[in-house]
Amino acid sequence: MTKPTIGREEIHRLSQLSPFELKGEFIKLAEQHQGDRPGQQEKSTAHMLNAGRGNPNWICTGPREAMLALGHFALSESRRVWTADNLGGMPERNGIAARYDRFARSHPELPGIELLTACVGLAVDRFDLDRDDFVHELADAAIGDNYPVPDRMLTGAEQVVAGYLHDELMDRRPPEGQLDLFATEGGTAAMCYIFDSLMKNGLLHKGDRIALMVPVFTPYIEIPELDTYEFDVVRVEASSFAEAGVREWRYPTEEVAKLADPSVKLVCLVNPSNPPSLALSRRVTDQIKEIVATDNPGLIVVTDDVYGTFVDHFRSIAAELPRNTLLVYSYSKHYGCTGHRLGVIGLHRDNVLDDALAALPDEEKARLAKRYGSLSLDPGAIRFIDRLVADSRQVALNHTAGLSLPQQAQLTLFSLFALLPEGRAYKAKVQGIVHRRLDLLLEGSGMKISDDPQRAGYYIELDLLAEAERTSGPAFAAFLEKNYEPTEPLFRLAEQTGVVLLNGGGFDGPQWSVRVSLANLDDLDYLKIGHHLKAIFDEYRAEWQAAEGS
Repeated sequence: MTKPTIGREEIHRLSQLSPFELKGEFIKLAEQHQGDRPGQQEKSTAHMLNAGRGNPNWICTGPREAMLALGHFALSESRRVWTADNLGGMPERNGIAARYDRFARSHPELPGIELLTACVGLAVDRFDLDRDDFVHELADAAIGDNYPVPDRMLTGAEQVVAGYLHDELMDRRPPEGQLDLFATEGGTAAMCYIFDSLMKNGLLHKGDRIALMVPVFTPYIEIPELDTYEFDVVRVEASSFAEAGVREWRYPTEEVAKLADPSVKLVCLVNPSNPPSLALSRRVTDQIKEIVATDNPGLIVVTDDVYGTFVDHFRSIAAELPRNTLLVYSYSKHYGCTGHRLGVIGLHRDNVLDDALAALPDEEKARLAKRYGSLSLDPGAIRFIDRLVADSRQVALNHTAGLSLPQQAQLTLFSLFALLPEGRAYKAKVQGIVHRRLDLLLEGSGMKISDDPQRAGYYIELDLLAEAERTSGPAFAAFLEKNYEPTEPLFRLAEQTGVVLLNGGGFDGPQWSVRVSLANLDDLDYLKIGHHLKAIFDEYRAEWQAAEGS
């Protein structure tokens, strides 16, 4: 193994990019590893191992089959109303549940029909839904023949998804009161809508102080730096060590205490974290609750809980601090549906954001009354979550706002599936997949991580400098820092082995850390990646020893 062909100065320049953009450079080098190389007569048989992206290589099949079966039923309902070659009508509500029962009995061979029937039965029984209303909502949504009404989220879908979040993200112990939901085009859109509406409504202002619990998903770092926001960012760092050379990726008490400053108006966290992939500890949750109860009662918490289903008995901070928390959830990772763009924003009916709106100065209230005046004769009474919907469509297009109805039907079926025994078995399977891959990665690399029962294991963040110190002492770590850029190992991995990882420094983690996605490659590929990481270390160690000898 040799040094990368790219020089240190160029590596330093490229390292200013976001890790997701820098990944493109790694991919170019890895593709060269696949193809013809200078001095080689034959094409390499090696293949690129891209563990840089979090898109899983599994999908959840059952709810997709149920969705296709729903489509067949919905089209039969359309043709029942009106049929002329390729022309159909709009499904009718009256009697639709009984017609569905007849359809299901007469099509027992249709893939997905049995699961669809189980989902409908569960929704009606658990959430006390009118059967005709719910079956019509699903059928009409599958057809996609209407604008979303209500625009924030379909009525039955909202109740089902709230139940899903209560079970999966709140350990079946939701707080008292109602959780209102806004269905969005994945967690990505949810993030954009939240920051935009907080600014539009005067709850945040350009230059305000916010906090990030880091390491964290890169957009949470980059959005506050945009000229729209230019927030003063306080970093709450997961800087603790379990032992010498082994990071714990937990937040020390003194770091969390930064949130007690009343000038910190908002804190963003990903829980379980990305990339360390650990659920927030009970100690930190309790400390944040105490801070809100005493020093900073108006603190807004934005929690992105997309990986919560990968930790048993996970409990979101949205369940512990419902009045202060905006909950973001995406279906993309658990169900392997990144292309569907399915997500929600959740906000407790009783919340500090609506309180803050009510307490705004009269001048601000007048400005907002003008902004939302076309939507209501009493625009001041419009709740923050409904302002999110309006702002997502520049207010003027509020009447056509909302997530597409086929997407809402699919996320409803995903949610209901999770509440069935089949869904619980699927959950155990995907949890097992990522943990098995983590074990193989560690076996191949020989690296050591902290033992943590709250580990989701969707990613792993490995601190190469800490590992160098653990295995060979501080002199080796100092040699690496002096002679190489922190991202140099990633360039070397890509060019020499075809392995693509992301730089942990881009997530506001340690500069010498790397993120490995444990979701998107075959199991044994992680053993290979581990071997390649070990070979990199052996190469660096040999260079250090040669330098020491000279």
